[in-house]
Amino acid sequence: MEDREELEGQQRGRREFLSCLGSALACSAAAAAAGTVASGTVAATAEAAVTEVPPNPAIPGYDWTQHQWAFGVDANKCIGCLRCVEACKKENNVPLDAHHFRTWVERYVTLEGEETARIDSQADPVNIAASGSESEYRFADRYRDAKVELAFFVPKLCNHCTHPACVQVCPTGATYKTEDGVVVIDHTYCIGCQYCVQACPYGARYFDEEKGVSDKCTWCYHRITKGLQPACVEVCPVGARIFGDRNDKQSAISQFIQNNRVSVLKPETGNAPNVFYIGINKDVS
Repeated sequence: MEDREELEGQQRGRREFLSCLGSALACSAAAAAAGTVASGTVAATAEAAVTEVPPNPAIPGYDWTQHQWAFGVDANKCIGCLRCVEACKKENNVPLDAHHFRTWVERYVTLEGEETARIDSQADPVNIAASGSESEYRFADRYRDAKVELAFFVPKLCNHCTHPACVQVCPTGATYKTEDGVVVIDHTYCIGCQYCVQACPYGARYFDEEKGVSDKCTWCYHRITKGLQPACVEVCPVGARIFGDRNDKQSAISQFIQNNRVSVLKPETGNAPNVFYIGINKDVS
């Protein structure tokens, strides 16, 4: 009941936001008529879309009030093989290039005499060149002859926050939080404004130019609601990714959180992430 009331409150907030947006556009029209034609179109589209609220997904045999999903990352285990990235792209039809990802992996390397870690990911030009193709992903062996003091890999993805900033700014309700803790996007309601992309403090969203919508990790919602693991978790050869139901105290994620001193990224934002890490340091944000 509390979650439902919270959702209704968020929806009222979106409508108020949209009303303010429309007023702002009306005022700006007097000053710049040419610029407001496009803006007015977006506002009109948003107002038309917000009259309806995305329905709860109808999944036979699944009761989303009985679960509270969460994700764990053990950076001590990750080897940077990027199988998770490849599996995610194939499972979720993510564009096969080096710039659109639902999940990605960052490498942190601190060299002797340096205080700040050097950070790169599979989207780095040097790593793209090493792979030989934007549709294949690997880390270049650029530190072969360097004096490395510390190095580790950190998988990243949408944090499915308890208080997601992306939900607050979405003017149509396309981005919303389900009762089982997953933040999803209903693309039939997305107008491509990209407010959510800008609001996410973790850079976990991207804009799909071909489809004209925002996209991100959904923890493979179509899989977990059928009792399966997210694709990235299933293919990880070292068990660096952990997923499960926090309502089940014996689940892998519950045990992971209970048995480790976990941390979340950017706790100061107040988003309260539900992706929990071990094996990272202050350089990771």
